[in-house]
Amino acid sequence: MNLKNLKIRNMYRPEVDQLLYWAEAEGWSPGANDAECFWQADANAFVAAELNGNNVGGGAITSYDKTFGFMGLFIIRPEFRGFGLGKLLWHARKQRLIDRLLPSSSIGMDGVFNMQSFYAKGGFKFAHRNLRYSIQFDSTPVLTDNHWQNLEPLAHIPIRQIEDYYLKCFQAPRRAFLESWISQPNAITVGYMSGEQLQGYCVMRPCVGGFKVAPLFADSPGIAESLFVYAASFAEGENIYLDVPETNDAAMAMVQKYRMREVFGCARMYFGEPPKIEQNCVFGVTSFELG
Repeated sequence: MNLKNLKIRNMYRPEVDQLLYWAEAEGWSPGANDAECFWQADANAFVAAELNGNNVGGGAITSYDKTFGFMGLFIIRPEFRGFGLGKLLWHARKQRLIDRLLPSSSIGMDGVFNMQSFYAKGGFKFAHRNLRYSIQFDSTPVLTDNHWQNLEPLAHIPIRQIEDYYLKCFQAPRRAFLESWISQPNAITVGYMSGEQLQGYCVMRPCVGGFKVAPLFADSPGIAESLFVYAASFAEGENIYLDVPETNDAAMAMVQKYRMREVFGCARMYFGEPPKIEQNCVFGVTSFELG
């Protein structure tokens, strides 16, 4: 195999669908609408590895306001692995993303555990684990608190208010992605309102093998549980997935309370300084692919 023929280029929109199909084959359970939402977030983020006219791999290098980057969806097709293509693609993507960002900007990623040492050699430092849990409710649990009366569809809440809350939990603005994410087809979106103040919200979207609750953001464990159980009530009998930062003790207590099963995980790593966000509000991350 002549690696001199390898061409690194931007992907076309249909190739992002292909990339998510590869992710499905890897067992990553992408959402039904992820490709379009990801494209809306940053159409220039998707990089293809082309060899002799064939697309053999790819990945995302998303730039948020040029102040924060995220690397994800790093895949080489199985039949082309073991020849050094992945190493070339990964380093090319990293440099492309650095070039898209302002100097001294940080880059995040969620990498599979068996690649953690490789990413560390590329300058990424381990921050914590994000663990994917699964549960299947035959009947939705009944909560005895008064939180239900505070739940509102996100469509009833001004986008600016949702974005302001989002910036507590994510380190850079991404309005286009947020608007696409909360309005995607067949998603359940709900916020928790205390008077005029938004104190948490979640999105549950269909994915391969069930539904994902992502993100789940909340000011308190009680609010997080109410949002999660409300969303789960629309998916009785289906697998429900939640990607939990291991550093949030209240989130870990919630998955243990419901005896959720750990099915996957990634190492959250950063090139540069980790972000200063309210980690205790993050009960479920938005995406392993785009942060």
